Amino acid sequence: MTRRPVDVAFTPSVRAAQARKGSAAIYEGMEMGRSLEDLAPFIAGVRSFYLATASAEGQPYIQHRGGPPGFLQITGDHTLAFADFKGNRQFITTGNLAENPRACIFLMDYARRQRIKIWGTARVIEGDAALEQRLMPDGYRARPEQVIEFEVEAWDSNCPQHIPQMFHADDVRGALAERDEKIAVLEAELAAFRAAQ
Repeated sequence: MTRRPVDVAFTPSVRAAQARKGSAAIYEGMEMGRSLEDLAPFIAGVRSFYLATASAEGQPYIQHRGGPPGFLQITGDHTLAFADFKGNRQFITTGNLAENPRACIFLMDYARRQRIKIWGTARVIEGDAALEQRLMPDGYRARPEQVIEFEVEAWDSNCPQHIPQMFHADDVRGALAERDEKIAVLEAELAAFRAAQ
């Protein structure tokens, strides 16, 4: 079991703002943290997410991470990990995590209008080629540079309000190909029917 999101995210300042704006009572009985396994189907379909870190001085930074479904993996009861692919080589996330391990992952499924927030700590694992290979998605053309392991402290899902519904291009291509195939079958059947008249 993870901690309740309210115990992680609701600092005294946040609680004061909720009290001032009239929403504090809504969160009093918020559900206790659930198992990370409850997120397994959602995580298995993730193609991208945002990883938030901050420097020791508190300067925030958000970095997009992407890959094929399954590139973000549950590796333990409270642990997520992914092969961190070679990119622009700024290493802001890497540097931030070296001095401040606190992090947040934001997962968004636009097609289903769902979002998940995950709080915890993260660390960079360098030089473990076997771990990089184990986390590397099959057939994906990218080079792993390191691994980022995320220890989950709490997670929460949000309501779909204000999330625009959007679909991944691969899903749209697949749906259109299926539609076109059905149209071709129906057109062939109609042509055969007309020819028989």
